Amino acid sequence: MRTNRIRTIAVAATALVAALSLTACGGEDKAMGTKPAGAADTATPAATPAATGTDSTGGTTQSDAPKAGEPETQTVPAEGKHAGGNGNGKKPETAPNEKAAPSIPACTPKNSTVKVSSVSRPINHLLLTVTNTGSTDCAAYYAPFLRFDDAQSVYPVLDDSKPQAVVTLSPGQEAYAGIALLGEPGQNEPVKSDNLGVIMVDKNNESKGESTLKLPAETYTDSLGFVTYWQSDVENALMF
Repeated sequence: MRTNRIRTIAVAATALVAALSLTACGGEDKAMGTKPAGAADTATPAATPAATGTDSTGGTTQSDAPKAGEPETQTVPAEGKHAGGNGNGKKPETAPNEKAAPSIPACTPKNSTVKVSSVSRPINHLLLTVTNTGSTDCAAYYAPFLRFDDAQSVYPVLDDSKPQAVVTLSPGQEAYAGIALLGEPGQNEPVKSDNLGVIMVDKNNESKGESTLKLPAETYTDSLGFVTYWQSDVENALMF
């Protein structure tokens, strides 16, 4: 009977040792991150898939929503499709310019008259006057081209006398040009002249006709003289 008791105690001890061994293994597996045999899997949550849908043709579409963990991006407009543009990379067309106003007809021997006269100051000068005798405006373009008697070349024009704008004459109005007859005394031999040819020009500086005038008595010229551009007043015409 004593022998059976000892055998029973031995079996119980063996069972206790086995139970302690299994408990220790389970704790070790948990501490090391391993799973015991037969344990259920613990799945890591999957990334949320992009939302999908169906377009009007029945095809599958995918939204532009960013995937989990990805940074959001900003869409950059295509070149040329900027705000205020027309989408083709070109600036919007502007309205065509209106037609330029027609130029004013030139003062010519047909719509104006020209005269030459002596002046007391400055000395050795003459004054040329053109008057609009027509019924509409005319323009005294550039300077008059002058020829004394039968000279083959026209008289020099003083560039420094060019006005800021072309002189426009209403019917009855006048424009003026100064004529310097001589240079410094003793530099050139003066030549006596009796007649003066006055050539009017248009906006292209082309001749529109010539008027022949009788010069004041004892008019002498030399190669150093000049004529001014047409001016709107006498003072400007004779200031050179």
